Amino acid sequence: MKQAILAVTNDIHTDQRVNKAARTLNKLGYGVTIIGVKRPCSKPFAPSYASIKRIPLLFHKKFLFYAEYNLKLFFVLLFSRFNLLVSNDLDTLLACHLTAFLKKKPLIYDSHEYFCGGPEIVSRPAVFRFWKKLEQLLFPRQKTIITVNQSIASLYEKEYGKKIAVIRNIPPYRKPGACLPADELSLPPGKDIILLQGSGINVDRGAEELLLAMMPQFGLKNVLLVIIGSGDVLPKLKEMAGQQGLSGCVQFFDRMVHDLLYEYTRYATIGVSLDKDTNLNYRYSLPNKLFDYIMAGTPQLASNLPEVAAIIKKYNTGFLIESHEPAHIAKSIQAMLDDRVRFKQWQENCLEAAKELCWENEEKKLIEIYDRM
Repeated sequence: MKQAILAVTNDIHTDQRVNKAARTLNKLGYGVTIIGVKRPCSKPFAPSYASIKRIPLLFHKKFLFYAEYNLKLFFVLLFSRFNLLVSNDLDTLLACHLTAFLKKKPLIYDSHEYFCGGPEIVSRPAVFRFWKKLEQLLFPRQKTIITVNQSIASLYEKEYGKKIAVIRNIPPYRKPGACLPADELSLPPGKDIILLQGSGINVDRGAEELLLAMMPQFGLKNVLLVIIGSGDVLPKLKEMAGQQGLSGCVQFFDRMVHDLLYEYTRYATIGVSLDKDTNLNYRYSLPNKLFDYIMAGTPQLASNLPEVAAIIKKYNTGFLIESHEPAHIAKSIQAMLDDRVRFKQWQENCLEAAKELCWENEEKKLIEIYDRM
């Protein structure tokens, strides 16, 4: 059997894109191994479509984390048998590139974002210089590169003159069905659920303003904000909720597997995606949660960013905010809830769009790439 290895630094357990790619490779007859990081919080994970290998590390932050992981990943790959290697994001590319070069094996570079445009990199000059130099060294040497949307592909094509394939991060199709009851999801019944989900709930993604929009002076009633996922701003959000007396208006859940997350998404009234236009990575983002909301039939409240707005306008599945002021966010939520006719149309449009915006359609392009390899 042909063997494929996918390397990633994200949590293997909840990385939808990596797991979808692994399923596709398995369907094509590959034995698949996903290699990631063993963290103290790592949950057991044994999918039917892939073997899981987690590398234990001494360091879990900043430069030493990436240096240690790439060094150990290099030796793991060097002594592994594979016919195809997939590097997910720049933080795995050095080890993958060196191994593929030494073993003369094909490598696919999957850039999940405009890596050097993220706020945690752009705001720190020394960190930016390091990653940019590494990208400039490795990116032009890659023969097969994919990314998540056309805007990011165009940025890379302009910068490096490389042809980039676009594989959007879209969930598999699910037929609409009845939602789980609120008590099974540990949610109070009879409330409109405003859902923010994601594994990168970070600064400049609108979460703070969304939380403040729940304050009594903005007039939202019978509404619960549900935040599911992880990110560097979550401790601040929980502190804010306590300080502002909003503990009864917001509920936090840790990251969870996609099947369970889908149940919360389907139960939600409105799904939000409020990234700010503060950096190139956010400006041209196309979050997978947008497609998760559409698949679940959940109308969206979203930032007016190019890629996000293009989807919402094309399929008419939600509402775009004009600013990130908490008062405006609250007013927008209320306007969506009050217009029941338009809200019903958004729900129907989501379910219709889901038939097109599904992994079964998107993976056809990925299969063509794998076949060429």
